[in-house]
Amino acid sequence: MTVLDQVRGLIERLSPEPICDDCISERLGLSVRQHANHKARELAGTRGFERQIGSCAICGATKKVIRAKGS
Repeated sequence: MTVLDQVRGLIERLSPEPICDDCISERLGLSVRQHANHKARELAGTRGFERQIGSCAICGATKKVIRAKGS
């Protein structure tokens, strides 16, 4: 399973709640936070995902988050 698959799976499991890059990185045990950032930006460019400033469902901080849009 690729990092992109892991990030997508986590975001979809939390749907419709948003999650920030830091929490993605922590939850998946990624050694470099930029991996989460890069993959989240990649997903944001695809159908079914949106990235915006909002409150993270995990840590509660207001920052750039991503979520899977409901069907």
